[in-house]
Amino acid sequence: MSYLPLEKVVVLDLTRHRAGPVTSRLLGDFGATVIKIDAPTDLGDSMGGSREGFDYQNLHRNKMSLSLNLKTDEGRAVFYDLVRKADVVLENFRPEVKHRLGVNYETIREVNPRIVYGSISGFGQTGPYRTRPAVDQTIQGMSGLMSVTGFPGQPPVRAGAAVADISAGMVLSQGVLMALYHREKTGEGQWVHTSLLESLVSMLDFQVVRYLDSGESPRAVGNDHPTLMPTGLFPTADGHVNIAAAEELKFKALCEALEIPELVSDPLYADTALRSENRTALCDILARRTRVYSSEELQRKLDAAGIPCGQLYTIGQMMEDAQMQSLRMADEGQHPHLGAVPLLGQPLHLEGCGGRPPVRFTAPDHGEHTDQILSEWLGMARSDIQAFRERGII
Repeated sequence: MSYLPLEKVVVLDLTRHRAGPVTSRLLGDFGATVIKIDAPTDLGDSMGGSREGFDYQNLHRNKMSLSLNLKTDEGRAVFYDLVRKADVVLENFRPEVKHRLGVNYETIREVNPRIVYGSISGFGQTGPYRTRPAVDQTIQGMSGLMSVTGFPGQPPVRAGAAVADISAGMVLSQGVLMALYHREKTGEGQWVHTSLLESLVSMLDFQVVRYLDSGESPRAVGNDHPTLMPTGLFPTADGHVNIAAAEELKFKALCEALEIPELVSDPLYADTALRSENRTALCDILARRTRVYSSEELQRKLDAAGIPCGQLYTIGQMMEDAQMQSLRMADEGQHPHLGAVPLLGQPLHLEGCGGRPPVRFTAPDHGEHTDQILSEWLGMARSDIQAFRERGII
């Protein structure tokens, strides 16, 4: 990448687990200097596994590691010195913890009024649940996502990815960038916060608005679209293909492609609402025709008819697909001990900055950059650094 747009932004990252580190990873990937604050004793992360494991390397790439004991006065003083030089502080502590450590927004703002302070919590900064801990799956259940995932009459199903964590990290990163832009115009920092619950409810989007409009909670409908039919997963001779043909012209094109044109004039399927109401019978008819073809044959046939469709891939099949090979999202970093480490690139291209951001360096070892940061950033003498280490401050 010829230019990294956040290369002058300094981020102090107090976060753990997954949602917060997703935020700092995005900022780091696009050039920010991210200093990950680790406790002096390497307890590991509750997310990411071993520091040399694939998940940790992917989650914490493009970051530095500073070992610092925030439970000591000296450790907090070092942190405040860094805050004076920083642009962003990220945290996901429970309210009582960040106040006890002295890293809450009000305290940090006194140190640096220009700071952008980003927070992620499980349930938000207000309300009766604000002090409760949360993880991705509990929020998937409480948000309503699991109630609309799965098949009618069967137990609820979680999504196969950490959608609450990832969405919260992406939302907070957007908020941080907007706050930085606001600061460029006004000179003022601010507190930016979101939660796993708010972020995941926002992803439910039209499902939530359906409830707000009608007062009726949506239910799970399997692989069908909740309202637009036919849209769903259909069997083939050797697998499955997702088909989306709810619009009138698309439905007509689908019927013609599958050689069942009589469905177009059938009064049971005359419009979207009727097709949704009679979805079981309609899907049975369509499935009898889709089973005639292999997945590859059906995809080619529907592509030619201009109908959105796609084969059901495993993750491995997708990563080996020609389209993904062209997009080149599979990336790697060079680790000093592990060699080439496979990583997943950012999905965002900034063509004016050279395209997709590179992996500048792999995830750091515990406290790897402590001496460098204290000496180069804060001008601390080597003897003082050693004294701090002996006293458990770093």
